[in-house]
Amino acid sequence: MSPSTHDLEPPAPTANDFLVLDDPSFGPETVAVVTGAASGIGRSLSTALAMNGLTVVGADVDEDGLEETADLVDSFDHDGRYLSVPTDLTDDGDVEAVVEAAAEEGDLSFVANVAGLQHISPIRSFPIEQFDLLQLVMVRAPFLLAKHAMDHIAESGDGTGAIANMSSVHGHYATTDKAAYITAKHAINGLTKSIAAEGMGDVRSFSVSVGYVLTPLMADQIADSASNRGLSERKVLEEVMLGPARTKEMMTPADVANLFVFGFSEYASHLNGADLLFDGGYTTTYE
Repeated sequence: MSPSTHDLEPPAPTANDFLVLDDPSFGPETVAVVTGAASGIGRSLSTALAMNGLTVVGADVDEDGLEETADLVDSFDHDGRYLSVPTDLTDDGDVEAVVEAAAEEGDLSFVANVAGLQHISPIRSFPIEQFDLLQLVMVRAPFLLAKHAMDHIAESGDGTGAIANMSSVHGHYATTDKAAYITAKHAINGLTKSIAAEGMGDVRSFSVSVGYVLTPLMADQIADSASNRGLSERKVLEEVMLGPARTKEMMTPADVANLFVFGFSEYASHLNGADLLFDGGYTTTYE
């Protein structure tokens, strides 16, 4: 169960938190790349996919965090494999290299673009270098990963793998002080549709949009928003972030990881070019 609004520390995951499916394509010969694997949702997704029996290639610039992810994966009983590939998503050579490294491990069938950044600032004072960095990591890198991975996915196994992209409620609407993030999430939704169009049924694509998730990035965002708005962190969480939601609980990283697992599975064969919106009512209800 998701934590209440009174719990701000990400919970330690347990085996029961993860969705494990009986899917014939989920085996060690099937390889998935997960970016942002050193923390948060990427760490949980790496764990979830390994628990489903896949070979997981975790990509992140944070090498210490990747080691912690490997330790977490190893702490569970699973039939999959996990290996870390330190990757700077702003480096084109690194992006191509992680795809090739994954393809050498078996049938590269899945890519999950999870890595993300945030910067809170009004447009008038938004640092352009931060804007550019967010686009590099959350738009350009996913595009390059798709560019290098699509042929591998189409050729592997039965050629029905998928590229999944982490979107957000901010890929559906805009709020203040997050122009770079909102721009990136709207762009990733467009990229998702483009991959589906060119995948021709051999390479599916989908996005996952959620509200606020209990991750270290979210904790930093609460602090930044509190400073910008002159509110306490508790007020920001309960009134600003969860205020518009009808479900007054934050999702956990494992909750989000499970959406990716379902999306990659045979049960989601008709999920193509679309968005999995699990937002607690943010975008579909209003007062």
